[in-house]
Amino acid sequence: MADENQTLPAELTPPTPQQALLNAVLSTLPDGVVTESKLARGVEPEIRVRREALHAVLQLLRDKPDFGFEQCMDICGMDWPQRAERFDVVYNLLSLTHNHRIRVITQTDAVQPVPTVSDLWPTATWFEREAWDMYGVVFEGQSDLRRILTDYGFQGHPLRKDFPLTGYVEVRYDPERQAVVYEPVKLQQDFRNFDFLSPWEGMTTLPGDEKVHLNRITRE
Repeated sequence: MADENQTLPAELTPPTPQQALLNAVLSTLPDGVVTESKLARGVEPEIRVRREALHAVLQLLRDKPDFGFEQCMDICGMDWPQRAERFDVVYNLLSLTHNHRIRVITQTDAVQPVPTVSDLWPTATWFEREAWDMYGVVFEGQSDLRRILTDYGFQGHPLRKDFPLTGYVEVRYDPERQAVVYEPVKLQQDFRNFDFLSPWEGMTTLPGDEKVHLNRITRE
């Protein structure tokens, strides 16, 4: 009689739903499309795909009934400045039909465009605009690539942190012109006279020194 508490060998242990989903996706996609796959934190299916195959992969994940990822919940960027292709573009997909999720990641730099998926999920336009605004990731085929979080006249991309922390221009409302005006940044500060002398340098004696002097007088 087999022991009920005996664990099965790894090759006989049934895969978790997340592992089964990942295996199904990998077996469906053509060879060479996926460069890396894993279960992030043990429960989150994640694949890295080549940039030129991204659109076809996402369309398959949306349209194939076995996967049914009807919703693109988020598109975000990650910056790895030490890499040649420094940006990760991350797609988080959700299937309401099957109640499962997957994360798809591709890489690019500040020049090579990533194909837009706004034709697959119209809401992706907002996410792609945010990735462009914050990181400067270009999306090929996106007809509405405008800034969404910063001002239209902003120079640079904030999350790349390659511009002065003060920015280049400041925006204010001019009551005389009755309009919003752009001006070079002015950091005004009242004049202050700083005394850099350390308080310890300004003291000729320290608390407790009087006891030392008394002991010397007693010994004499």
